[in-house]
Amino acid sequence: MTKLSLIILSTALALISMSASGQRVHPILETDSLLINLHYLRSEIRDGDTIAHVLLDEVRIIPPWNFQNRREERRYGRLAHNVKVTLPYARLAAEKMLEINNEMAKIKDDRERRRYLRSAERELFAEFEDPLRRLTFTQGRLLIKLIDRETGDTSYNLIREYKGGVPAFFWQGIARLFGANLKDEYDPDQDDKMVEHIIQLIDMGLL
Repeated sequence: MTKLSLIILSTALALISMSASGQRVHPILETDSLLINLHYLRSEIRDGDTIAHVLLDEVRIIPPWNFQNRREERRYGRLAHNVKVTLPYARLAAEKMLEINNEMAKIKDDRERRRYLRSAERELFAEFEDPLRRLTFTQGRLLIKLIDRETGDTSYNLIREYKGGVPAFFWQGIARLFGANLKDEYDPDQDDKMVEHIIQLIDMGLL
């Protein structure tokens, strides 16, 4: 898995956030060590009565996967595990890509831009080399597709944009030797329909 891990690291470049973003905390009021959640409601007066308006969250109904046989059920279980492992990395990649684009827009000097990218790359390797090396080959290939899902661009194009055409060609050649393809695109309606079903359940807290 070493070679494919290096491919993924180069793909991400500095796209993976150096630390997970903090959780949002709802406003709270502390009174005598009692934490009270504050909720602000809109109201409407009808026939002299004040009626509270509550905006409910959208409820999505996702039907369970219709397994054709036990083999497909086992495949779904393995895939769910792999998605849980790799999806956070893909989403961190998307967050970091926005950070990089914002920083690069502020830097006008080409030498400084290259220095910034090298520094970000060193930090990336130091932070994520070990966990990404522990990915299985299957998880590595899945991560390549999930990066496309979360960033809207293939791993090959990301390498070409941040590292240049020659490195992109080189890493694509290495990836092909290992049966992977950095140009793979995420297809939620066909090839990756099962993956999309799993992600939706994960986002809803059901898996």
